[in-house]
Amino acid sequence: MTGFARAEGRAAGFAWVWELRSVNGRGLDLRFRLPAGSDAMEPALREAATKVLRRGNVTASLSVRRESEPRLVADPTALEQVLGLAMELHQRLPGSPVPRAEALLALPGVLRPASADEAAFDSGPLVAGFSQALAALVAARQAEGARLSETLQRLLSEIAALRRQAVEEAASQPEAQRVRIMENLTALLREAPTLPEERIAQEVALLAARSDVREELDRLESHIEAAYALLHEAVNIGRRCDFLVQEFNREANTLCSKSASTQLTTTGLRLKAVIEQLREQVQNIE
Repeated sequence: MTGFARAEGRAAGFAWVWELRSVNGRGLDLRFRLPAGSDAMEPALREAATKVLRRGNVTASLSVRRESEPRLVADPTALEQVLGLAMELHQRLPGSPVPRAEALLALPGVLRPASADEAAFDSGPLVAGFSQALAALVAARQAEGARLSETLQRLLSEIAALRRQAVEEAASQPEAQRVRIMENLTALLREAPTLPEERIAQEVALLAARSDVREELDRLESHIEAAYALLHEAVNIGRRCDFLVQEFNREANTLCSKSASTQLTTTGLRLKAVIEQLREQVQNIE
């Protein structure tokens, strides 16, 4: 979701520049930095952006500069003060001429150049320029998405390979389970030699169920297939990918907790590390 775009142009004696920056974000956060007097454009700009963007912290900055000589405008406060003083002097000096406008305007501070944000400018070219910059930002984000897709597929391939390795290592789980169960039974019988056979059977069944990782590995395979399917959709998949990565993590954690062998535990930890890399990259998906 990162990207940068710039668009510039000229219209009616003004030069303008749009700069759009996008960084990663869980939702869509639009921020506009507009010159004074152009706030009325923001609703239309925001609507245009939300039609093509779904996630990211996006900042849109507009700068406007007048290219021709600025027109002169009267400073209302200075003009009012000068006019009041002139009329007061005229009343105190009978027969004196009425103060003339050109004389008052010639006084220092009464006239000043209009700033770019005070001068009227047509918002049409500015809105069109924003659309141009927005299209460029979308293209930049799509280019990043194409590169990101390769990274995500590589990480999914690593997860799939580790899952296959875990399946092979899990084949030795029954023997490891048997050893662990016998150790637990020995400990139970030492503490309670008269333990009922029903209780022993329950403990055996419970320990066997807790050590069976086939269900986790099957669900992990299903999640991998779902992730590939989302990548093929390629549109508005960010939030669903976030949820799917949480499921990846859940299965990997359970796999590690149920593991009865060092090899399977090591594979589970490697799996968690790759899933964490996947989670970081998924934050960039729109």
